[in-house]
Amino acid sequence: MSDKAHIPLGITYGSLGVFGPSAVPEIAQSAAAAGYQSFWTVEATGTDAVSLLGAVSQAEPGLDLATGIMPIQLRNPSLAAMTAATLQSLNPGRTIWMGLGVSAPGVLHQHGIEASQRPIAMMREYVALMRECLSGESVTFQGDFWEVRRFRLAVRRQERSPKIVVAALNPQMLRLGGEIADAVLLNYIPPSHVVEAAQHIRAGGDALIMGNVHVAVADFAEAQRSARKDLFNYAMADGYANMFRTAGFGTEVDELRSYQKQRDREGALGAISEEMIQSINFIGTEGEVADFVRQYLNAGVEYPIVMPMPWGEDRKLVTQLTLEAAAAINS
Repeated sequence: MSDKAHIPLGITYGSLGVFGPSAVPEIAQSAAAAGYQSFWTVEATGTDAVSLLGAVSQAEPGLDLATGIMPIQLRNPSLAAMTAATLQSLNPGRTIWMGLGVSAPGVLHQHGIEASQRPIAMMREYVALMRECLSGESVTFQGDFWEVRRFRLAVRRQERSPKIVVAALNPQMLRLGGEIADAVLLNYIPPSHVVEAAQHIRAGGDALIMGNVHVAVADFAEAQRSARKDLFNYAMADGYANMFRTAGFGTEVDELRSYQKQRDREGALGAISEEMIQSINFIGTEGEVADFVRQYLNAGVEYPIVMPMPWGEDRKLVTQLTLEAAAAINS
Protein backbone atom coordinates (compact mmCIF):
# COMPACT_ATOMS: atom_id res chain seq x y z
CA MET A 1 0.00 0.00 0.00
CA SER A 2 1.39 3.42 -0.92
CA ASP A 3 2.16 6.17 1.61
CA LYS A 4 -0.72 8.17 0.18
CA ALA A 5 -3.13 5.39 1.11
CA HIS A 6 -1.63 4.85 4.58
CA ILE A 7 -4.35 4.76 7.21
CA PRO A 8 -3.56 6.31 10.60
CA LEU A 9 -4.00 3.85 13.44
CA GLY A 10 -4.17 4.34 17.16
CA ILE A 11 -3.96 1.84 19.99
CA THR A 12 -5.77 2.31 23.28
CA TYR A 13 -4.77 1.14 26.74
CA GLY A 14 -8.48 1.07 27.58
CA SER A 15 -8.71 -2.72 27.44
CA LEU A 16 -5.18 -3.44 28.66
CA GLY A 17 -5.39 -2.30 32.27
CA VAL A 18 -5.06 -5.95 33.32
CA PHE A 19 -1.33 -5.64 32.57
CA GLY A 20 -0.90 -2.65 34.88
CA PRO A 21 0.76 0.73 34.24
CA SER A 22 4.26 -0.76 34.18
CA ALA A 23 3.41 -2.52 30.90
CA VAL A 24 2.70 0.74 29.07
CA PRO A 25 6.26 1.36 27.76
CA GLU A 26 6.45 -2.12 26.24
CA ILE A 27 2.98 -1.83 24.70
CA ALA A 28 3.89 1.55 23.23
CA GLN A 29 7.09 0.19 21.72
CA SER A 30 5.27 -2.80 20.23
CA ALA A 31 2.63 -0.50 18.75
CA ALA A 32 5.20 1.80 17.18
CA ALA A 33 7.09 -1.17 15.72
CA ALA A 34 3.85 -2.38 14.13
CA GLY A 35 3.18 1.01 12.54
CA TYR A 36 0.71 2.62 14.92
CA GLN A 37 0.63 6.41 15.02
CA SER A 38 -0.96 7.24 18.38
CA PHE A 39 -1.36 5.89 21.91
CA TRP A 40 -4.61 6.51 23.80
CA THR A 41 -5.25 6.31 27.53
CA VAL A 42 -8.45 6.25 29.57
CA GLU A 43 -9.52 7.69 32.89
CA ALA A 44 -12.27 6.39 35.17
CA THR A 45 -11.32 4.82 38.50
CA GLY A 46 -8.02 3.20 37.55
CA THR A 47 -5.02 4.85 35.98
CA ASP A 48 -4.60 8.56 35.48
CA ALA A 49 -4.65 9.22 31.73
CA VAL A 50 -1.92 11.85 31.62
CA SER A 51 0.66 10.04 33.77
CA LEU A 52 0.56 7.14 31.33
CA LEU A 53 1.13 9.47 28.38
CA GLY A 54 4.28 10.74 30.06
CA ALA A 55 5.55 7.16 30.19
CA VAL A 56 4.61 6.65 26.53
CA SER A 57 6.46 9.79 25.43
CA GLN A 58 9.64 8.57 27.12
CA ALA A 59 9.41 4.99 25.88
CA GLU A 60 8.39 5.79 22.30
CA PRO A 61 8.80 9.49 21.37
CA GLY A 62 7.49 8.87 17.86
CA LEU A 63 3.90 8.26 18.94
CA ASP A 64 1.19 10.92 19.09
CA LEU A 65 -0.39 11.15 22.54
CA ALA A 66 -4.09 11.02 23.25
CA THR A 67 -6.62 10.76 26.04
CA GLY A 68 -9.58 8.67 25.05
CA ILE A 69 -11.25 9.70 27.18
CA MET A 70 -11.01 12.05 30.14
CA PRO A 71 -14.36 12.76 31.84
CA ILE A 72 -15.06 16.48 31.77
CA GLN A 73 -16.64 16.30 35.22
CA LEU A 74 -13.29 15.34 36.80
CA ARG A 75 -11.05 18.08 35.35
CA ASN A 76 -12.04 21.69 34.80
CA PRO A 77 -11.40 23.26 31.37
CA SER A 78 -8.48 25.43 32.49
CA LEU A 79 -6.68 22.40 33.96
CA ALA A 80 -7.34 20.43 30.77
CA ALA A 81 -5.84 23.32 28.77
CA MET A 82 -2.79 23.32 31.05
CA THR A 83 -2.44 19.57 30.60
CA ALA A 84 -2.73 19.77 26.81
CA ALA A 85 -0.26 22.66 26.58
CA THR A 86 2.24 20.87 28.82
CA LEU A 87 2.09 17.69 26.76
CA GLN A 88 2.47 19.71 23.56
CA SER A 89 5.45 21.62 24.93
CA LEU A 90 7.18 18.42 25.97
CA ASN A 91 6.37 16.78 22.61
CA PRO A 92 6.49 19.64 20.07
CA GLY A 93 6.68 17.36 17.05
CA ARG A 94 3.73 15.16 17.98
CA THR A 95 -0.03 15.61 17.78
CA ILE A 96 -1.76 15.84 21.15
CA TRP A 97 -5.36 14.62 21.03
CA MET A 98 -7.37 15.66 24.08
CA GLY A 99 -10.26 13.23 24.14
CA LEU A 100 -13.14 14.43 26.31
CA GLY A 101 -16.39 12.79 27.30
CA VAL A 102 -19.37 13.03 29.61
CA SER A 103 -18.79 10.14 31.97
CA ALA A 104 -21.35 7.55 33.04
CA PRO A 105 -23.18 8.01 36.36
CA GLY A 106 -21.63 4.84 37.78
CA VAL A 107 -18.12 6.24 37.36
CA LEU A 108 -19.05 9.71 38.60
CA HIS A 109 -20.71 8.43 41.74
CA GLN A 110 -17.44 6.77 42.74
CA HIS A 111 -15.88 10.22 42.63
CA GLY A 112 -18.72 11.80 44.58
CA ILE A 113 -20.07 13.66 41.54
CA GLU A 114 -23.63 13.71 40.25
CA ALA A 115 -24.30 13.26 36.55
CA SER A 116 -25.24 16.39 34.64
CA GLN A 117 -28.84 16.81 33.55
CA ARG A 118 -27.59 18.91 30.61
CA PRO A 119 -24.66 16.98 29.12
CA ILE A 120 -24.84 18.66 25.70
CA ALA A 121 -24.73 22.15 27.17
CA MET A 122 -21.97 21.07 29.54
CA MET A 123 -19.77 19.73 26.74
CA ARG A 124 -20.36 22.80 24.56
CA GLU A 125 -19.31 25.11 27.38
CA TYR A 126 -16.31 22.97 28.32
CA VAL A 127 -14.85 22.95 24.82
CA ALA A 128 -15.49 26.68 24.34
CA LEU A 129 -13.73 27.57 27.58
CA MET A 130 -10.87 25.15 26.99
CA ARG A 131 -10.21 26.68 23.57
CA GLU A 132 -10.18 30.16 25.09
CA CYS A 133 -7.72 29.01 27.75
CA LEU A 134 -5.46 27.46 25.09
CA SER A 135 -5.32 30.79 23.24
CA GLY A 136 -2.81 32.21 25.70
CA GLU A 137 -4.89 35.34 26.12
CA SER A 138 -6.38 36.53 29.39
CA VAL A 139 -9.69 34.72 29.89
CA THR A 140 -12.60 35.81 32.04
CA PHE A 141 -15.55 33.49 31.60
CA GLN A 142 -18.91 33.12 33.33
CA GLY A 143 -20.88 30.08 32.24
CA ASP A 144 -23.55 27.77 33.57
CA PHE A 145 -20.98 25.20 34.69
CA TRP A 146 -17.59 26.92 35.01
CA GLU A 147 -16.21 30.33 35.83
CA VAL A 148 -12.67 31.70 35.52
CA ARG A 149 -11.27 35.16 36.16
CA ARG A 150 -8.23 36.51 34.34
CA PHE A 151 -6.84 33.06 33.58
CA ARG A 152 -3.78 33.18 31.33
CA LEU A 153 -1.97 30.04 30.25
CA ALA A 154 1.67 30.39 31.31
CA VAL A 155 3.02 27.82 28.85
CA ARG A 156 4.59 29.08 25.64
CA ARG A 157 2.56 28.18 22.56
CA GLN A 158 4.07 25.70 20.11
CA GLU A 159 3.79 25.58 16.33
CA ARG A 160 1.38 22.70 16.79
CA SER A 161 -1.73 23.14 18.87
CA PRO A 162 -3.46 20.37 20.83
CA LYS A 163 -6.56 18.99 19.17
CA ILE A 164 -9.88 18.39 20.90
CA VAL A 165 -11.77 15.13 20.51
CA VAL A 166 -15.35 14.66 21.73
CA ALA A 167 -16.51 11.15 22.58
CA ALA A 168 -20.09 10.67 21.40
CA LEU A 169 -22.71 7.93 21.31
CA ASN A 170 -26.08 9.43 20.51
CA PRO A 171 -27.37 11.91 17.89
CA GLN A 172 -27.17 15.19 19.81
CA MET A 173 -23.61 14.63 21.04
CA LEU A 174 -22.55 13.35 17.62
CA ARG A 175 -23.81 16.53 15.98
CA LEU A 176 -22.23 18.70 18.65
CA GLY A 177 -18.91 16.93 18.23
CA GLY A 178 -19.02 17.49 14.50
CA GLU A 179 -19.60 21.17 15.16
CA ILE A 180 -17.13 22.04 17.93
CA ALA A 181 -14.38 19.39 17.94
CA ASP A 182 -11.42 18.52 15.76
CA ALA A 183 -12.47 14.87 15.90
CA VAL A 184 -15.31 12.72 17.22
CA LEU A 185 -14.58 9.39 18.87
CA LEU A 186 -17.08 6.52 18.53
CA ASN A 187 -17.00 3.59 20.95
CA TYR A 188 -18.68 0.18 21.19
CA ILE A 189 -20.41 0.86 17.90
CA PRO A 190 -20.90 -1.89 15.30
CA PRO A 191 -19.70 -1.12 11.76
CA SER A 192 -23.29 -1.33 10.55
CA HIS A 193 -24.19 1.70 12.68
CA VAL A 194 -21.24 3.89 11.70
CA VAL A 195 -22.95 5.28 8.59
CA GLU A 196 -25.83 6.67 10.65
CA ALA A 197 -23.47 8.04 13.30
CA ALA A 198 -21.35 9.68 10.61
CA GLN A 199 -24.42 11.40 9.17
CA HIS A 200 -25.11 12.99 12.54
CA ILE A 201 -21.47 14.12 12.81
CA ARG A 202 -21.56 15.63 9.33
CA ALA A 203 -24.81 17.42 10.17
CA GLY A 204 -22.76 19.29 12.77
CA GLY A 205 -19.54 19.83 10.86
CA ASP A 206 -16.41 18.31 9.37
CA ALA A 207 -14.68 16.82 12.43
CA LEU A 208 -12.46 13.80 11.78
CA ILE A 209 -14.34 10.56 12.51
CA MET A 210 -12.47 8.26 14.85
CA GLY A 211 -13.66 4.94 16.23
CA ASN A 212 -12.54 2.43 18.82
CA VAL A 213 -12.39 -1.00 17.20
CA HIS A 214 -12.72 -3.86 19.71
CA VAL A 215 -10.97 -6.98 18.45
CA ALA A 216 -9.27 -10.14 19.69
CA VAL A 217 -7.26 -12.75 17.83
CA ALA A 218 -8.61 -15.64 19.87
CA ASP A 219 -10.80 -18.72 19.83
CA PHE A 220 -14.47 -17.72 20.06
CA ALA A 221 -15.42 -20.59 22.37
CA GLU A 222 -12.67 -19.59 24.78
CA ALA A 223 -13.18 -15.82 24.64
CA GLN A 224 -16.95 -15.42 24.32
CA ARG A 225 -17.68 -15.31 28.05
CA SER A 226 -15.25 -12.42 28.49
CA ALA A 227 -16.93 -10.66 25.58
CA ARG A 228 -20.35 -11.14 27.18
CA LYS A 229 -19.16 -9.76 30.52
CA ASP A 230 -17.70 -6.74 28.79
CA LEU A 231 -20.86 -5.99 26.82
CA PHE A 232 -23.02 -6.58 29.90
CA ASN A 233 -21.20 -3.81 31.78
CA TYR A 234 -21.78 -1.31 28.99
CA ALA A 235 -25.37 -2.34 28.29
CA MET A 236 -26.19 -1.45 31.90
CA ALA A 237 -25.21 2.18 31.20
CA ASP A 238 -28.14 4.08 29.69
CA GLY A 239 -26.11 5.96 27.07
CA TYR A 240 -24.58 2.81 25.65
CA ALA A 241 -27.84 0.89 25.98
CA ASN A 242 -29.64 3.48 23.87
CA MET A 243 -26.93 3.31 21.22
CA PHE A 244 -27.05 -0.51 21.20
CA ARG A 245 -30.82 -0.37 20.71
CA THR A 246 -30.49 2.05 17.82
CA ALA A 247 -27.86 -0.21 16.29
CA GLY A 248 -30.30 -3.14 16.27
CA PHE A 249 -29.63 -4.88 19.56
CA GLY A 250 -32.67 -3.74 21.53
CA THR A 251 -33.84 -7.29 22.19
CA GLU A 252 -30.51 -8.23 23.76
CA VAL A 253 -30.40 -5.09 25.91
CA ASP A 254 -33.98 -5.48 27.14
CA GLU A 255 -33.58 -9.18 27.96
CA LEU A 256 -30.24 -8.57 29.64
CA ARG A 257 -31.68 -5.85 31.86
CA SER A 258 -34.73 -7.95 32.66
CA TYR A 259 -32.56 -10.83 33.86
CA GLN A 260 -30.39 -8.44 35.84
CA LYS A 261 -33.43 -7.08 37.68
CA GLN A 262 -34.08 -10.65 38.76
CA ARG A 263 -30.42 -10.89 39.83
CA ASP A 264 -29.89 -13.65 37.30
CA ARG A 265 -26.38 -12.85 36.08
CA GLU A 266 -26.04 -15.98 33.95
CA GLY A 267 -29.34 -15.26 32.26
CA ALA A 268 -28.21 -11.69 31.57
CA LEU A 269 -24.95 -12.87 30.03
CA GLY A 270 -26.80 -15.46 27.97
CA ALA A 271 -29.07 -12.77 26.54
CA ILE A 272 -26.13 -11.34 24.60
CA SER A 273 -26.25 -12.96 21.19
CA GLU A 274 -23.30 -14.18 19.17
CA GLU A 275 -24.29 -11.63 16.54
CA MET A 276 -23.98 -8.81 19.07
CA ILE A 277 -20.57 -10.05 20.21
CA GLN A 278 -19.23 -10.37 16.67
CA SER A 279 -20.63 -6.96 15.69
CA ILE A 280 -18.97 -5.07 18.57
CA ASN A 281 -16.31 -7.21 20.31
CA PHE A 282 -15.06 -9.20 17.35
CA ILE A 283 -13.21 -12.47 17.99
CA GLY A 284 -11.46 -14.29 15.16
CA THR A 285 -8.30 -15.08 13.24
CA GLU A 286 -5.66 -12.55 12.21
CA GLY A 287 -7.17 -12.17 8.76
CA GLU A 288 -10.70 -11.87 10.11
CA VAL A 289 -9.61 -9.18 12.56
CA ALA A 290 -8.02 -7.16 9.76
CA ASP A 291 -11.20 -7.50 7.72
CA PHE A 292 -13.27 -6.31 10.70
CA VAL A 293 -11.13 -3.15 10.97
CA ARG A 294 -11.66 -2.56 7.26
CA GLN A 295 -15.43 -2.70 7.80
CA TYR A 296 -15.14 0.44 9.94
CA LEU A 297 -13.10 2.19 7.28
CA ASN A 298 -15.63 1.28 4.61
CA ALA A 299 -18.45 2.57 6.82
CA GLY A 300 -16.86 5.98 7.35
CA VAL A 301 -14.35 5.81 10.22
CA GLU A 302 -11.31 7.80 9.13
CA TYR A 303 -9.01 7.01 12.04
CA PRO A 304 -9.44 3.60 13.77
CA ILE A 305 -8.28 3.23 17.37
CA VAL A 306 -7.58 -0.45 17.96
CA MET A 307 -8.68 -1.83 21.33
CA PRO A 308 -7.05 -5.27 21.67
CA MET A 309 -9.20 -7.38 23.98
CA PRO A 310 -6.79 -9.60 25.97
CA TRP A 311 -9.04 -12.64 26.28
CA GLY A 312 -7.69 -16.13 26.84
CA GLU A 313 -5.06 -17.92 28.86
CA ASP A 314 -2.13 -16.07 27.29
CA ARG A 315 -3.31 -12.47 27.45
CA LYS A 316 0.00 -11.02 26.30
CA LEU A 317 0.12 -13.21 23.19
CA VAL A 318 -3.49 -12.40 22.30
CA THR A 319 -2.71 -8.69 22.64
CA GLN A 320 0.38 -8.87 20.45
CA LEU A 321 -1.31 -10.97 17.76
CA THR A 322 -4.31 -8.63 17.73
CA LEU A 323 -2.13 -5.52 17.52
CA GLU A 324 -0.24 -6.97 14.55
CA ALA A 325 -3.37 -8.28 12.83
CA ALA A 326 -5.11 -4.90 12.87
CA ALA A 327 -1.98 -3.17 11.60
CA ALA A 328 -2.04 -5.46 8.56
CA ILE A 329 -4.55 -3.13 6.91
CA ASN A 330 -1.53 -0.99 5.97
CA SER A 331 0.58 -3.85 4.58
